[in-house]
Amino acid sequence: MSALTAIWNRILQTVTIINFPSDILDILIVTYLIYKVLSLTRSRSSAQIIKAVVFLLVLSYVSDALKLYALNYVVSKVIEVGIIALVVVFQPELRRVMEQLGGSSVRSLLLPKARSADSLGTVTETVSACRSMSRQKIGALIVFERQNSLEEYFRTGTVVNADVSEELLKNIFFPKAALHDGAVIIRRDRIAAAGCVLPLTENANLSRDLGTRHRAAIGMSEHSDAVVVVVSEETGVISCVIGGVLRRYLTPETLERVLREELLEDSAPPVRHRLGELFGKMRNRKEEDDHAEK
Repeated sequence: MSALTAIWNRILQTVTIINFPSDILDILIVTYLIYKVLSLTRSRSSAQIIKAVVFLLVLSYVSDALKLYALNYVVSKVIEVGIIALVVVFQPELRRVMEQLGGSSVRSLLLPKARSADSLGTVTETVSACRSMSRQKIGALIVFERQNSLEEYFRTGTVVNADVSEELLKNIFFPKAALHDGAVIIRRDRIAAAGCVLPLTENANLSRDLGTRHRAAIGMSEHSDAVVVVVSEETGVISCVIGGVLRRYLTPETLERVLREELLEDSAPPVRHRLGELFGKMRNRKEEDDHAEK
């Protein structure tokens, strides 16, 4: 607690009226970087490593304050070597962070994205298609592009460039259609491409009953800020994935509400919005861990 108080006092001392705009920008950037570091705790193994790092930092501070020179020397050397080890251990996660930063402009990080007037129709048609495909147990994988560009995955499919409609989505995912096994990418309220290949998640803690579509949906959301909708071919269950968090057993009404919140409503600047997503992920992860322990 004393360490946090010291940090807060330091911030208050450095923020001046003259440099107020730059100080606010500085705090926002640091906050976003902290969010990116905390997002590495998505898996249990990563969370344990982060806890170990925090423990070493606290131990270093305490040993220095108590003048335990031998312990402080050993801990400082472990931290120096540990930095290299962390880069190796978190290589996949760091790569995803770099991909997301590379796919976002500075403006998109700080300012809310403008909403199109056609977005409401896009959500309505998508929900209607998912409702119908869920009843018929037709598998579907629909990706909504947001700030991060999905050009890399767009190129793996077939260009469609058509308005979003219930009938077109159902035709694309019809079991005998040529493009039904791939994903549909919706960009700027239009079906940009179909039959796209998405990256599979590397999360080893997922339930075994999740098929390739769900793993691809989670992988896509881990590599970008996209909103991904999945309809199970085996059960007809509708799911939605945002930021690596899978929400299953959604009713069409719940799906519509989620899509409206993520794609239609005026959002806060992404830095603040993504902090909210982070706390949501941490809450969901805790609930999953508590359920697993039971």
